[in-house]
Amino acid sequence: QVRLVESGGGLVQPGGSLTLSCAASGNTFRIYSMGWYRQAPGKQRDLVARIISDDNTNYADSVKGRFTISRNNAKNTVNLQMNSLTPEDTAVYYCSVTILGTTFWGQGTQVTVSS
Repeated sequence: QVRLVESGGGLVQPGGSLTLSCAASGNTFRIYSMGWYRQAPGKQRDLVARIISDDNTNYADSVKGRFTISRNNAKNTVNLQMNSLTPEDTAVYYCSVTILGTTFWGQGTQVTVSS
């Protein structure tokens, strides 16, 4: 079993920044990818960013150039640095890890961008 604990969400003004962090524990020996998804009210859960390695990342078009994903394999953590936030970024953000074809999810952390 794998447990994911997210932190770093909150309320921020438009144009501001937040960093989300996620720590994986448990059976993490064969983590393949780590990532962040988000789900706004009434919408489906969509990929924000995913990282397999430092040179193998992908981002949603809407966040390219504003968000940066990073991963620490020694600590089994993944961070999402979010800059230039807009109200459209408001959502519950979920951490995910994929191990041997199975995806595990965190409980989600709320990010609200509002003045």
